[in-house]
Amino acid sequence: MRILSLALRRLAASLPTLLLILVGLFLLLQLAPGDTVDALMAQMGGGDPAQMEQLRSFYGLDAPVLVQLARYLWRLVRLDLGFSAIYGKPVSSVILERLPVTLLLMGISLCFAFAAGMALGVLAARRANKWPDALISTLGLIFYATPSFWFGMMGIVVFAIKLSWLPAGGFEEIGTGATGLARVAGIAWHLVLPVSTLALIFLATYLRIMRASMLEVLSLDFVRTARAKGLSQTGVLLRHVLRNALLPGLTLIGLQAGTMLGGSVVVESVFNLPGLGRLAYESVVQRDLNTLLGIVFVSALLVISVNFVVDLLYAKLDPRIVADR
Repeated sequence: MRILSLALRRLAASLPTLLLILVGLFLLLQLAPGDTVDALMAQMGGGDPAQMEQLRSFYGLDAPVLVQLARYLWRLVRLDLGFSAIYGKPVSSVILERLPVTLLLMGISLCFAFAAGMALGVLAARRANKWPDALISTLGLIFYATPSFWFGMMGIVVFAIKLSWLPAGGFEEIGTGATGLARVAGIAWHLVLPVSTLALIFLATYLRIMRASMLEVLSLDFVRTARAKGLSQTGVLLRHVLRNALLPGLTLIGLQAGTMLGGSVVVESVFNLPGLGRLAYESVVQRDLNTLLGIVFVSALLVISVNFVVDLLYAKLDPRIVADR
């Protein structure tokens, strides 16, 4: 109960941050030239001024900025994300159609980056200052320093065009009518390149964090005591070192959830995935304010939820956090 109470307090403390993000983004978007009606008129090939004013009145864009903001926040209290003029349907429906793709991409990428980064970090720490450590650290530096869009485009060129091993983009084959395990296998095959592209940068971060954490924990007194009692190297590693060395990596998961959402914009655009990242890009281009704000709101809730789960795991692994409070 104390762990849950701690996590709930942190969850409540994040709500003002969510409000500030929405208000700040709303006001910043008002400074950009054009609005939703301008984008609609551009798609229609133009329109007369009277029609434009009528549309602005219909969508409430003729009201002062503070009035528009107050109306939006009031709708948000009622969990109404508004109506998308560009897509012609409620924003909640538009987001729900795209959300599963982004959740799947993020979830698999985060799990792969965390697991592979932890494993490589442990291996590098066990072989510190030797050639495996130098090789792994160099690869991690390359992964971290290279832009994700370059990895994506090179992956398409090499594995999709030259070798024809993997599909170049899309979420699944259209028109095949596959169901069940066949459809799952097809989606997984299409996600190999996007997941690899999105995960490599974060894998490098977890690798460096885990290596440094392992080296620090291995030098502590309780590890030497465990070895003196006759525990094997594997037993010391699994029962004592990993539990403490994992804590910095778990903290980083919550911090990087938002960064990974931002990275999905690039990855989904490169691989033509119908997710929230690509939807956000399209909303910015088309000046669809309601959809963009809805994406930010849902994304912020996702990040808050991830941090909520991470807080529970962190407190479970380190009871001192709960005791201090």
